[in-house]
Amino acid sequence: MQAKLKNSPQSTDKVQKIYFIWIGWIGISAVARYYLQNNCEIFGSDLSNSNLIEDLKKQGIDIIIWNDENRITKDFDLVIYTEAIDEKNAELLKAKKLWIKNLSYPKALALIANSKKLIAVSWTHWKSTTTSLISIILKNSELNFWTIVWSLLSEFDNKNFYFRKMLENKEEYFVIEACEYKRSFLNYKPFIAVITNIELDHLDYYKNLDDYLSAFSDFINNIKSWGFVIFDWNERNSRKLRKTRTDINFVSIYEDYFTFWEEIFYFKEFELKIPWNHIKYDAKLAYVTAYILGLKEEKIIDSLKQYNWIWRRMEIVWETENKNLIISDYAHHPTEIKLTLQAIKNKYLDKKIYLVFQPHQYNRTLELLEDFKTSFEFCDILLVPNIYESRDSEEDKKNMTTEIFLKNLEHKNKINWLWLENSLKIMKKYDLENKEKLVFILMWAWNVDDLRKIKKS
Repeated sequence: MQAKLKNSPQSTDKVQKIYFIWIGWIGISAVARYYLQNNCEIFGSDLSNSNLIEDLKKQGIDIIIWNDENRITKDFDLVIYTEAIDEKNAELLKAKKLWIKNLSYPKALALIANSKKLIAVSWTHWKSTTTSLISIILKNSELNFWTIVWSLLSEFDNKNFYFRKMLENKEEYFVIEACEYKRSFLNYKPFIAVITNIELDHLDYYKNLDDYLSAFSDFINNIKSWGFVIFDWNERNSRKLRKTRTDINFVSIYEDYFTFWEEIFYFKEFELKIPWNHIKYDAKLAYVTAYILGLKEEKIIDSLKQYNWIWRRMEIVWETENKNLIISDYAHHPTEIKLTLQAIKNKYLDKKIYLVFQPHQYNRTLELLEDFKTSFEFCDILLVPNIYESRDSEEDKKNMTTEIFLKNLEHKNKINWLWLENSLKIMKKYDLENKEKLVFILMWAWNVDDLRKIKKS
């Protein structure tokens, strides 16, 4: 059981009543849990219901589905919102009209996290896995720490937020995922920055690779003096940032060892429950982070060995009544997709891989189309229900459709599923006709994960 804090953190001293817009989003919901833990009164709204929202309601949070500007009144101290919402959102406009302090998610997170010794994980890929690995190691230590993960962990009672304060008057660490979209990670002032990899993304905002790298360079400049940045020496884009500063420690990770302070430190051999190579690399990033914090190597290894699946990261959902497996995964970038599919295919060589992939954003799909072309070679059938709309213009939707997307992919068995409303019916048909032969993978955007309900027929 988590300990009760004797005193609320400084950042919540004058905050008692908070409204969250799109509270069901994974990062926002974790911040809501943080403030709830500090005895604040929490309200929220979202566009659709989910298991996560139902769990927040059980904790006593007042949530509506859709939005209602009349719920925003002068007695709120703060409104927190995701950057994904429309600028014309009625609730946000009402908050501004009433001069209520309002913060985007990254600014709200910075308000509470920068007061601690911050460990920020940034990335193009696999940030949630790395963040969760670091957090689980700290949970098994005696350090005071807080963490917000963009996934749900069984070790945290299936929540995305955890804290533990064991020792009074000792340093407190805060572990977060630092998203690079719109340079939002520049709100954070980390003691340790972990950069998992750098591959161009979010081309609706960034102009090109140089622009993207400049954001990561600025992120490194935010690290506190004599802090640390951990990166993959074999990854060329990360390596370009090696000489950004002289007053911090650059920790380089190689295959069997890592270096800093001009010394070589070899990894002690360990095996994970999850056998795939990119997870092993994330584990090494977590290993080095814990090593810097002075944790004992034996305890670090023990924590890594016990690491289990997390929500929507190659998550084994269940078997259907017809003995076909359902896996859910949040991979969205072409590189992530290819590596994830390859790992799953290698594990289930005797099965057919049926991938249900829902692209996220029309603009993003268009910008990465060339890379998407060969991302799906390790699935047997590719099923695309629709493109998930978020921050897209009418021009974006005209230039990229499901039909255009499929036409450009180099895959023999690709099918337009004609929206999610039709998909569950088709999925059940495949399941019935191919008993014990299939692995269904539900990949990427928000709605596609709803298909896991195939069990409920």
